[in-house]
Amino acid sequence: METKTSDRQKIKPKLVVLTGAGISAESGIKTFRDSDGLWEGHDIYEVASPKGWKKNPALVLDFYNLRRRDIAAAQPNAAHNGLADLEADFDVHIITQNIDDLHERGGSSKVLHLHGEIFKMRSEYDESLIYDIRGDIQLGDTAGDGHQLRPYIVWFEEPVPMISEAASITSQADIFVVIGTSLVVYPAAGLLEMAPKHIPKYIIDKHIPQTGAIPNLTRIEATASAGVAKLKQLL
Repeated sequence: METKTSDRQKIKPKLVVLTGAGISAESGIKTFRDSDGLWEGHDIYEVASPKGWKKNPALVLDFYNLRRRDIAAAQPNAAHNGLADLEADFDVHIITQNIDDLHERGGSSKVLHLHGEIFKMRSEYDESLIYDIRGDIQLGDTAGDGHQLRPYIVWFEEPVPMISEAASITSQADIFVVIGTSLVVYPAAGLLEMAPKHIPKYIIDKHIPQTGAIPNLTRIEATASAGVAKLKQLL
């Protein structure tokens, strides 16, 4: 017996979106790297590297405890909500460099975090021991293996375990979009070059980063919210 067309599941185009700090800035989340290389007055490597953790774990924990509170108080903005709206017509996959949960709270159902998640913590020894956390992590808080708990964040000089999955998703994209990232932090920045050459690509940023010769690339110079609204019109 033949299946009627109306009974077949509509196959939606696969829309893959790489997001960075720029999409959360409109929600009041401060960007990771300022022009002077400091974050909240700290050298980045003091609070976001294994060496910094070994040198002063209390400082690192305090730093991320504050980040966790700030993010919990923030709200998704129109860019987050707009990407979630696109799920009505597209198979949307978000690959984010951000550690916040604003994509999820904005309504996106498929979100891959390249650099970890602020509302999770892990053993400093066993990367597989991961727990949810909404409050603070203190010195002396231990995982099931007895080792100190640390933020579930990928720091500088650490491997990015989710990059292989992100690359696989990107290679299958029908449309690829970059929003609010400077494209200078690797390996995430290399995803743009992994997208199929023939597909349409879009970059949304207040200051469009250098990309080299990327085929089929449309540049939308705007804030994340305004840019996503424009993207929805173009799609």
